Amino acid sequence: LTLPHFVQLMDNFVGEDVPPPTLKRLTAFIKKEYKQTEEEKIKQLEKVHCRSHMAQRKQLLEALFEKWDSNACGSLDLEKVVAVLSTFQGAMGKMMALMKAKEYLCSRYPQVSRVGKLSPKAFQTFLELIGSEFTGNEDETIDNLVRFLTTTVEQCGTESLRSSVRRKWLQDIQQVAETSGTSMEPMYKAVFKALSQDVEAHGDNKRISAYIALLEKNQLSPEQEQALLRYVACTADDAPYVLNQVLHRDMKGVSFAVIDQGKPIHVPRVQLHGSIHFWNSDRPVEERKGSFLVLPLHDARWRVFGILGLDTLRDQCEKSIFLTHEITFYEGVCHAFSKAYHHICTRENVLQVAVTALDWLYPRTPSIHTVTIYLVTPGKDKNYALCKMITADNTGQKEVHSSPVVLLREENLLRDYLFKCTDSSEVTLTSVYGEHHIAVPLHDLTRQTLGIFDISIGQHKKLPPQEQKDLQKMLKMTQAACSEILQRSQEETEPTYVLEAEHVADVRHAGILFHRFMLQELRQCI
Repeated sequence: LTLPHFVQLMDNFVGEDVPPPTLKRLTAFIKKEYKQTEEEKIKQLEKVHCRSHMAQRKQLLEALFEKWDSNACGSLDLEKVVAVLSTFQGAMGKMMALMKAKEYLCSRYPQVSRVGKLSPKAFQTFLELIGSEFTGNEDETIDNLVRFLTTTVEQCGTESLRSSVRRKWLQDIQQVAETSGTSMEPMYKAVFKALSQDVEAHGDNKRISAYIALLEKNQLSPEQEQALLRYVACTADDAPYVLNQVLHRDMKGVSFAVIDQGKPIHVPRVQLHGSIHFWNSDRPVEERKGSFLVLPLHDARWRVFGILGLDTLRDQCEKSIFLTHEITFYEGVCHAFSKAYHHICTRENVLQVAVTALDWLYPRTPSIHTVTIYLVTPGKDKNYALCKMITADNTGQKEVHSSPVVLLREENLLRDYLFKCTDSSEVTLTSVYGEHHIAVPLHDLTRQTLGIFDISIGQHKKLPPQEQKDLQKMLKMTQAACSEILQRSQEETEPTYVLEAEHVADVRHAGILFHRFMLQELRQCI
């Protein structure tokens, strides 16, 4: 137990209005009775040391990945890494260990052998596999590998500065995604801002147009084609021509070739290509000149889910083309966008599970007055804020807040119990103006608080036994479903499905997971 956990546990145990003498006796009792053997102390210290060591190693390997990924594109070329590692200590036995580690890696992450790219997670796994294959101490081997790989990367001052600035712009995209609730619009704007900043600083200040198109199922004519591209965002000047347009596979263009190949396509002179689709049909043929670039958007399992397109058709200079370092940065923008986009999708899925859970709970718990759901988001100065996302009353009516109300601790003293719940990741009980509240945390995979159910039971000090049992069941299933969603969002391997309906990728079907866990629980009881 951490200090906040312990304080909250004791607070829940003693309840409200406990007399000071009783609290004093309890404190004395715990001090007297809590004992720890020498063996337990050693085990605890070993556990703490192991956690600290693993955290340090993770930080070390993340820093090494960043150093190698100088253009911040989010992945490393597997064969380049293998080629450099093959020169490590130069012995033939090391090559055998390297090849065996590569084989294990590709069996664990099949997409690595398919696309030849290493994500930060796959890179860390690869080095750990090599360390386990080499003879001698694994930690020493990994430390030696890190030192060796660090010395093999060289950057001139200009490249280093450019890389640092670009990485900051990409981090801004993720930060916007983490603070914008479930809205995609601010994140789209952050992407276009990063592109315009880079063009201004490193791209000869050329005029560019940019647009994002996402794959979606063809609902109108599914028999003709399975997927189409819908343009969901673009730079302001292009909105009248591009926004909400749909590109089909049988139309002119290179976007579906990018999707099929999973690699960028650069057309330096669109006027010479002959297969480019121009959305602005008013533009004269003689003005259809410039450079055109389409990049694939990959998810964590390297499946393409859309494209990022850029062109210089608005630039008057005919020699405006995209250079190699620019294209590599745009790959980094695609990676940052994918990470941010799926972060928001994950939050949408979590909220969809919560809505499904409330629908299940409502007819079973008439004593519950209201339920308010909050999500935890980063705040200023390393603090956090609580975003009110959903409010449900005892009639079953729910309000989903498209513009979430943001709560800051210093401005909401009467709701301090919500922040105590967030800090401790434990259930918090309180009374505000005679109305009793149960604040229940929703955990992420590290047991940090992801969100909060604020359950008001009015004047009742506790729920009737059966309602309490149903509430506990709902919370248990919601946590299980959310953990599954978070696990899937982070995994780079294919998820395991239990129900046929889970194959449906639409966000509206995330609630199926709640019913799946309910069904599994029911089966265990039979």
